[in-house]
Amino acid sequence: MTPFLDVPFLPEEAYIEFLNSNSGHIDSVHFSLPGVQRMDNRAHSKSVETVDVLAGLLDQISIPKRYALLNSRFYGPALLTDKQQLRTLISSLEFCVERKVISGIIYCDHYLLQCLSNEAPELAAQLEAVPGINTLLDSQGKIDAHLAYIGETHFHQPTRIVLDRSLNRNLNKLTEIARWCREGLSDLKLELVGNEGCLPYCPYRSAHDAYIALDNCTDGSSSNKINNNLGCKQLLKKQPYRILQSPFIRPEDVDSYLYDVDLIKISGRNLNSTALRRIITAYIDRSWKDNLLELLDSSHWLASELYVDNSGLSFDFANMLSVCNNRCETCRFCMELFNSISHSLPTATGH
Repeated sequence: MTPFLDVPFLPEEAYIEFLNSNSGHIDSVHFSLPGVQRMDNRAHSKSVETVDVLAGLLDQISIPKRYALLNSRFYGPALLTDKQQLRTLISSLEFCVERKVISGIIYCDHYLLQCLSNEAPELAAQLEAVPGINTLLDSQGKIDAHLAYIGETHFHQPTRIVLDRSLNRNLNKLTEIARWCREGLSDLKLELVGNEGCLPYCPYRSAHDAYIALDNCTDGSSSNKINNNLGCKQLLKKQPYRILQSPFIRPEDVDSYLYDVDLIKISGRNLNSTALRRIITAYIDRSWKDNLLELLDSSHWLASELYVDNSGLSFDFANMLSVCNNRCETCRFCMELFNSISHSLPTATGH
């Protein structure tokens, strides 16, 4: 079998055993670095207290590709200008390299990439620089540009890139980009995010990522409150049918995407290990027979209020949604389909 999953790493022994037992299906893991400042694009990411503990746990997994998440939208100026703060990060990465438990970094802030390259060129030369999902690689021009900019640093070129989530619902464009990459970048693996569950072309995305980055710079916690009251959560509560517009990839549809890409990225490192094991197993088995909302990372919070029967979606669901024009007021397809496969849960009504 060819490994096709990129999954979150959690620092738990039972979860590590699960990863090892399914290593034939898993190509890579991504993990959060410990430290005073949160470095990844999560408001409350899970890690361990010290990098030596993290390295010891990573050393236990039999999956060779391991990537540190430095994918916050931006970092405070102090990290880029204060030698001591930067040295702490560099030391953590150097320790992981010495222990041979890291393949590269996943980044979004090119200022940080350039800073690390300038201050630690020998370290950079041992790591891949992988553009994160929020670099929105949705065209040949963007891919070429990002690879060229990485080439201006001391980092290795990436062995994989994550294509923008919008291509999950633009199958013709996905095939076009995949063919272009196969012709000119044949050693580059292509990846799609599978179970994120965000709104299509989410209008809150850029600002939400910025609020998370600001929280991580200041050790704040306002991003969740803002998103609950003003962002996608309030919209999904009023119009939950919009979840069907989300460019997720169901486990049942994985093989149709693997014609064009090599890897499916699993989201959900803030979920508990039980939930993650269920989700990863579903993608391995190509089947999810439960609440669709429990499969999706960004919409997981809604699963206690609504049940959406994934089995009620047809085998050609992805193809049907690939022609969506997002004009819900005239189409009503998602509304009617959602109403036929969903119902409120008793805990949401108080009964």
